[in-house]
Amino acid sequence: MISKSAQYAVRAVVLIAAEPESNHGAQEIAQRIGAPPNYMGKLLKQLADAGVLESSRGSGGGFRLARPASEITLYQVVDPIDKVGRWSNCFLGLAGGCSTDNPCPIHPFWKPIREHYLQMLETLTIATIPNDRGAASSTRELFAGLPDLGFDRPDSDADEEQP
Repeated sequence: MISKSAQYAVRAVVLIAAEPESNHGAQEIAQRIGAPPNYMGKLLKQLADAGVLESSRGSGGGFRLARPASEITLYQVVDPIDKVGRWSNCFLGLAGGCSTDNPCPIHPFWKPIREHYLQMLETLTIATIPNDRGAASSTRELFAGLPDLGFDRPDSDADEEQP
């Protein structure tokens, strides 16, 4: 539901959060998360411009979090890249838009999805995302520390894919 660019941005911020005392170069981050090196610098600059990261030049320079990971929401990382805050427009792009009073055919379906998605982005912080995919041994363990967003969560590991 987010672009590849926003995925790279989230992965980069999670990586930086795992080593908050260090400055991280764009090339290093790109290599560690498997992102295109030339593109990573542009994404990191966008995040610095948005106040998510701080950047410093010169020897020992690089990027670091602008504030603690527990204070940086997924929305703050994703929105500068994907502009999800603009998702209030009509899903079908109809002239004049749509609303609850004047809905397009998709509006009743899209509105709750959009609201839950934005709520998730605004609620979850970078600190809630494990840096290591193996850090949570089960779906239940991964979801255990996350706030209740009002929709169903897997209640057992039976839903997990088997290798």
